[in-house]
Amino acid sequence: MISKKLQDAFNKQINAEMWSANLYLSMSYYFAKEGFEGFAHWMKKQYGEEMEHACKLADYLIVREGTVLLDKLDVVPTGWGSPLEVFEHTFDHEKRVSKMIDELVELAVEEKDKATEDFLSWFVSEQVEEEATARSIIKKIKIAGTTGGIYLIDNQLGER
Repeated sequence: MISKKLQDAFNKQINAEMWSANLYLSMSYYFAKEGFEGFAHWMKKQYGEEMEHACKLADYLIVREGTVLLDKLDVVPTGWGSPLEVFEHTFDHEKRVSKMIDELVELAVEEKDKATEDFLSWFVSEQVEEEATARSIIKKIKIAGTTGGIYLIDNQLGER
């Protein structure tokens, strides 16, 4: 059985993952409106991944006899500037999510819950990948500049 403290923290994270999903969906629609179909596709895939993360956390909570409490989600931004600004926002957001996951792990250690600590190791690895991917896209966009190179990156991300 999971502790009340961990249950509450998991519920907070589940709702944060769902907010992240909405953020990426909003970014997807923004990119589609701006004519970047590849970036839009990539962000829609991110939306799906974030929802999967929320469900994975909720499923674990249920297995550990916890209660999932879904809360209302705050409004997400709907407009950005350039593709570079969007991906810089993405990178900053993923760093915040990494910090939240680290705090969950620390709480599991504090609660002496080895099963939860082990479960969360997947999320730690996932966040390393998420940050590296966002950082890589930012580097590519900076190299491409505002010329036609940005459309090559857009096409590349559309193949995800």
